[in-house]
Amino acid sequence: MQENRKMKFQEAYDGWSEGRLTQAEVALLLGQCERSFRRHIERY
Repeated sequence: MQENRKMKFQEAYDGWSEGRLTQAEVALLLGQCERSFRRHIERY
């Protein structure tokens, strides 16, 4: 379960960093708010 979550984040992060997705879209894909995604970016 944990590995699936990591893989999903990695794919979403890659999409965001390449400019294919917005922070809002990534947050929606991951089932969290934009602020949480921004926090994850800082940690990652």
